[in-house]
Amino acid sequence: MSAILVTGGSGFIACHTILQLLAAGHRVRATVRSLAREGAVRAMLQRGGAQPGDRLSFVPADLQYDPGWSEAVARCEFVLHVASPFPPGVPRHEDELIVPARAGTLRVLRAARDAGVKRVVLTSSFATVGYGRKQQAMPFDESSWTDLSGEVSAYAKSKTLAERAAWEFIAAEGGALELSVINPVAVFGPVLGPDYSSSILILKRILQGAVPGWPQLYFGVVDVRDVAELHILAMTSPAAKGERFLAVAGDFMSVRDIAKVLKARMGAAAGKVPIRQLPNWLVRAAALRNAALTQLLPELGKVKNATNEKARRVLNWTPRSNEECIVAAAESLVRLGLL
Repeated sequence: MSAILVTGGSGFIACHTILQLLAAGHRVRATVRSLAREGAVRAMLQRGGAQPGDRLSFVPADLQYDPGWSEAVARCEFVLHVASPFPPGVPRHEDELIVPARAGTLRVLRAARDAGVKRVVLTSSFATVGYGRKQQAMPFDESSWTDLSGEVSAYAKSKTLAERAAWEFIAAEGGALELSVINPVAVFGPVLGPDYSSSILILKRILQGAVPGWPQLYFGVVDVRDVAELHILAMTSPAAKGERFLAVAGDFMSVRDIAKVLKARMGAAAGKVPIRQLPNWLVRAAALRNAALTQLLPELGKVKNATNEKARRVLNWTPRSNEECIVAAAESLVRLGLL
């Protein structure tokens, strides 16, 4: 049986995707930037209940360089291009994110095409869908694209340019290669180890009471297990060819809403969680002294929403509730001693 390649094998979404692929009986090949990461990945998978043995192999490959990619995709029917770094801070220049995101995506697509891969499922982001735009009453859907002429973060710009480049490549140079794209919102759910997403870092800071209150920001949440399942559904379903799918559990929440869920469900572990809403003027003033806060300003007070109707209808996807994925993430942080 041919292997399925998962890029960025040490990542949060990738590990859960590998778990589900192994549980379904697949052979999996994972890329890591260094083979020194193999032990850590296997430990996380073991924590998730897997004993893959020789059904899981690793190939060193870096999205910024060509070596390793032809070996990684060889004899693979499908590629799940999950590698998707999210910076914890503000880059010195936007090209630090844009260049590797776009070039790395094209590097994987070219290698997949040349190796005769059937389909690539690309992990994109809601960052390519709902930013740089005026507030709208209707939920965002897969027809929406971030407006790069508006005020957007370097991360949103990098993800948008990378996904646009992927679709353009498939149209112009892809040959028989198929593409499906998953656009997750903030990804929560159970952590398997210290390699977790920036969304989990936000949750960790909430639980630690890192700030006295919360800016008026709204975003969607989704469980990592449901994101992994959506990748696999998009990999196997004929109807997913050439389609984008928003991965969002339910209605968007404010950061304060998330804090309230933790207060209600996490007992003593949420003892430091504040539920105060910070006024917008105070956040803007704080941004004058903290460059990281400047990324928040374009979205401050902007209520938004997105719909998962397409993924439910086309792929029969049924995600967990907002509350379930938030609590699962928090409980795993407590269980693993990561707070």
